[in-house]
This record gives sequence, C-alpha cells and structure tokens, in this order.
Amino acid sequence: MTRTTGTTGNTETAGTTGTAPAAETVPTPAGDARITWHHASGAHTVLAVSHGAGGGIEARDLRALAAALPSRGVSVALVEQPWRVAGKKVAPAPRTLDTGWRALWPALERPGLPVVAGGRSAGARVACRTGAELGARAVLALSFPLHPPGKPEKSRAEELLSTGLPTLVLQGGRDAFGRSGEFPALPEGTELVEVPHGDHGFAVPKSADITEPEALAVITDAVGEWLERLPHLPRLPRLPG
Repeated sequence: MTRTTGTTGNTETAGTTGTAPAAETVPTPAGDARITWHHASGAHTVLAVSHGAGGGIEARDLRALAAALPSRGVSVALVEQPWRVAGKKVAPAPRTLDTGWRALWPALERPGLPVVAGGRSAGARVACRTGAELGARAVLALSFPLHPPGKPEKSRAEELLSTGLPTLVLQGGRDAFGRSGEFPALPEGTELVEVPHGDHGFAVPKSADITEPEALAVITDAVGEWLERLPHLPRLPRLPG
C-alpha cells in the first residue's frame, strides 16, 4: 500500500518492515494533519502519540519511542496536529485539538490493530479526553500538564482521572507543570512512573546522577513493558486505503 507524504506530495511504500518512516497527510475539519509511521514487523499494537503546544514530533521522548518500540512489536504513529502542519506558532483551543484528533483516528485504525492513544503535554490531555469514545485500547500520558507552572490550584487532574482506560503517566521529577508527588490518588489501572530529574521535556541537568540517554531509557522501557502487560486484543479487519 502507499501513503502520500505530507511534505512533498510524493508517495512512499508504507510496508511493515519499518526500514524508514512513512508520512501520511490526513484531512480534518481543523486542517490537514500528518502521521509519520514507524512500522514494526509483525506488529501487535499501534501507539499513536502527538506533540504538545510548544513543539512538534521532534520532541526527545517521542523520537525515543519511535526508535525503540518497533523492535518490540509496536508500530509508532507520530501525529502532527493541523496547526503545526500549517506552520502556526500557537496551538488552538482544546476543542479544536480534539476535533483534529478525532478526525484522523480512522487512519490510525487502518492497520487493523488495537490503538493506544498517547501524547505529550497538551497531546496527553487530548488522548485522555477522547480515548474512551474513540475505542482506544489504553492511554499514554507523557509529561501530563497537571497545572500551569506555579498555579497548582488550576488542576487538570480530572482529565487524567476520568480516562476510563488503562493509563500510564510518565512525569519528570522536576516538571514545573506537576511533579509526581503532586498527583492525587490514581484510580485502579492508572500507573505513574517518574523520570528522575527530568523537566517538562525530560531534559536532565548535567549535574544529575542520570544521563539524558538513561532518562529516555526509563521512558522507553516503562512504555514497552506496560504495553506488553496489556491484554492483547484480536486483530481487527484491515481497512482499505
């Protein structure tokens, strides 16, 4: 099968061996979104992860997941929201982000595999708000923005607590948007893993007793092991396209 690349309009073969990423442009009511696929051979799951409001899919944690998980049977779909594809510098309102995510979801289901909804920061909020209604297998929240920096009274915890799905949270130990100790009691099925010394982008200071590669390995190992613990659902019929 072929997919249209989002930057050149050319096509690439989107096979299942994962030798190179394949980009796909998906029209949505909010504008064109883009999915960059990192395919796994014999994949059992698709992990779809989107970026936050301050950056794109070049984020270190998203790149690390895309590099590490295909060897564990997980195809990783890095999702760029329409505002980012259009070159805008400011993210739209949450409702618009949710609209774009809902509209591109069928493209994520096309391989016929269970889909885990994920994202970092604002993208994590989108996954939490929409995962259950879209039929996601689980939710991955990277750097969940529990509150704006310095304003713990403006909590967004309810979005995380009400996913209704198995949920994994990866949070930096010095994240200004909420450290692990600030989270309320989590419901059954929700796990929280702290990345030592990590900030909101999982950068660690040079003085830390952990290097950046080691911090990223905490993320990729935790996600990989969590996905393997999820009961695997039967493959769905592969959709045309």
